[in-house]
Amino acid sequence: MYVSEHTHTLRTYQWVIEGVGLSPSKKEQSATTTRTLLAVSVEMFADRGYGAVGLDDVAQRSGLTRGAVYHHFGSKAGLFDAVVDQVQREVADRVSHAAAGAENLWDALVEGCHEFVRAGSDPRVHRIMLIDAPAVLGWQRWRELDAANSGRLLKEVLDELQAEGTIARGLAAPAAHLLSGAMNETVLWVAQSETPDPDRDSALATLDRLLGSLRQR
Repeated sequence: MYVSEHTHTLRTYQWVIEGVGLSPSKKEQSATTTRTLLAVSVEMFADRGYGAVGLDDVAQRSGLTRGAVYHHFGSKAGLFDAVVDQVQREVADRVSHAAAGAENLWDALVEGCHEFVRAGSDPRVHRIMLIDAPAVLGWQRWRELDAANSGRLLKEVLDELQAEGTIARGLAAPAAHLLSGAMNETVLWVAQSETPDPDRDSALATLDRLLGSLRQR
C-alpha cells in the first residue's frame, strides 16, 4: 500500500517538474509554482516537523490553493519526498563545492566530510533529512536519496583513493557505510548539544583521526 502510493506521488511530481504535456509558458508557470511550494515547505518542515505541518498551512503560506499542492505533489508524503530530495541535493552541492577546492583526493575526502558535518547546523539537514525523513519515507527510500547525493560523493572519492592505493583494497565499500553512519550520528549529536560549536570542533578532530586510520600511505 505504501509503495504504491509513494510511486504514484513520485510520478506526479516528476511529470509536473518536467512539464509533460504543457506549453512553454505553462511549463514555466508550473516550475515557478513548484519552486514556491518547495521553498515554503522546506522552511515549515524544518521549523515545525513533519507531523505539525498540514497541506492547508503550506497552501496558505504559499499564497496558493490546497488543490495546487495536490496537483504538483499528489499528497503530503509526495511533497515531503520532494523536500527531502531538495535538501539532500543542497547538502551534496555543499560537499562537492568544498571537495572541489582540495589539492588532492585525500584532502577532498577530508574537506567533503567536514562540510557534511558543518551542514548539520542547518535545521533542514538534521530535522528534515536525518530525523523525519527515515520515519516518514522509510529506510529504503531514505537510503536511495542518500545514495544518489552525499552517499554517492563519499563512495566515489573512496573508490578513487582505493584505486590509487591510498587506502587498502576492499575498504572503500565498508568505509563508506561506516563513515556515513558516523557523520549522520555526529550531526544529530551536535544539533542537540548545549555547546554545539566546541562539540562540532571536537567531532571534526575525532573524524580526522578516524579517516587517518584508513590511510596506508
